[in-house]
Amino acid sequence: MHLKSNIKTFTQFKLVRMLLTILFTLSCAMNSFASDIDDQNVALLDRTAKVFAAVVKKVMPAVVFVQVEKTVERGGTFSPFQDPSDLFSDPFFERFFGPRFQPKPRTPKKFNQRGQGSGFIINKDGYILINNHVVGDADLIRVKLADGREFKAKVIGTDPQSDVAVIKIDATDLPVLSLGDSDKLDVGEWVIAIGNPFGLSQTVTVGVVSAKGRSRIGINDYEDFIQTDAAINPGNSGGPLVNIHGEAIGMNTAIFSRSGGYMGIGFAIPINMAKAIVNQLLEKGKVTRGWLGVIIQDIDKELAESFGLKKTEGVLVAEVSEGSPAEKAGLKQGDIILSLNGKKVEKLGELRNKIAMTSPGTKVKMEVLRENKHETLQVTIGEQPVGTKTMGMSQNKILEKLGLVVQDLTPELAEQLGYREFQGVLVAEVEQGSPAARVGIRSGHLIEEVNRKRVHSMDEFVEALAQSEQAKSVLFRIRDGEFSRYVAIRID
Repeated sequence: MHLKSNIKTFTQFKLVRMLLTILFTLSCAMNSFASDIDDQNVALLDRTAKVFAAVVKKVMPAVVFVQVEKTVERGGTFSPFQDPSDLFSDPFFERFFGPRFQPKPRTPKKFNQRGQGSGFIINKDGYILINNHVVGDADLIRVKLADGREFKAKVIGTDPQSDVAVIKIDATDLPVLSLGDSDKLDVGEWVIAIGNPFGLSQTVTVGVVSAKGRSRIGINDYEDFIQTDAAINPGNSGGPLVNIHGEAIGMNTAIFSRSGGYMGIGFAIPINMAKAIVNQLLEKGKVTRGWLGVIIQDIDKELAESFGLKKTEGVLVAEVSEGSPAEKAGLKQGDIILSLNGKKVEKLGELRNKIAMTSPGTKVKMEVLRENKHETLQVTIGEQPVGTKTMGMSQNKILEKLGLVVQDLTPELAEQLGYREFQGVLVAEVEQGSPAARVGIRSGHLIEEVNRKRVHSMDEFVEALAQSEQAKSVLFRIRDGEFSRYVAIRID
């Protein structure tokens, strides 16, 4: 019995030792495996970082720093040394007492106004792509290359409606930035913004494409912006937005900001739009746009139901101009344009841009819904008449005088800023020293009324603002959080 018990105990001991050995071996293997996984992850991150670094190294030589000067004439502004009787013209007091406290007229003075931006070289002989708002009305343009050389530049062509311009420096054999295909860009892709924010040359920021096809922001007449969270700040305007292949897929143009600095929302002009404009500027010195001759509007839920649509699709023809290409092709008021050359039309801005970028004389096919019946029309695109105002163009001029950039209040922005959707239109940017700034309007404020008319969207805002075109002033009701107030601004 003793012997059998000893044998049994010994056998159990061997089994336990074997099990412990197996567990120890597995533990070592798992630790080794985990270590290998960690090494692989670090190696992957290292390769990713090197990809970004390689792209920047490739692109950086073609990005330039641009400084501009313009002689302007302006009256004096508030300062601690002015006449004490002008004290109440300070925006701080106007915030409480209103704009009736206006500064006394002063003799205009001339001085040099300086600005800066970015650009990128698109031709080895010195052609540079840049924003029109950086160089459009400058008296002097200086360009500094990545290698330190500096040149004076001249304007080759500008297109204020899209905010695209081309300038040239007297140099050859320059590094060139390849232009990509922005139509192939997907939301979520990595992008890199390069420029000179606040004069800090050759600054690099990384982010993703947040959205595509952003329009009706209120910045340009023709808008189809790429939205990105890559940090864009004042001075980045005109710089490239590049993909991981080192190709420019956009030109950084504007930001949404309550502080004047980066807030995670930046906008870039798609490079395909810029290329089409640049080609015309270089060939003709001007941009010729296609013309349909209609007034169109987006379709909301109520309109969709009224016109018998199962969903909100297409754009509604609100008016057809007499003798226009649209009228000649048989397009009628009340038609709903569903597609252009086989591609679905979903937004007003999208259709306007496509028509504008179509060469005059080109024949296009439109699928329209008329009285619940589908019809196909062939339209020969005309040339936009000289002096024709695109939707919102005159209103943009008023906003430019006021120093304001406004946009629709999206659900995301409404939630972020503590407003309700469709509560008004959002002030995206206020020019320093502008009439709007002097009455205390700031980025992030909400415009709820224009000339005592309630506005809930950019369409309503533009319609209400049009009434101010012949007037000398415009009346806004501004909301800042829980508080609202009226401000009247003169339009000079």
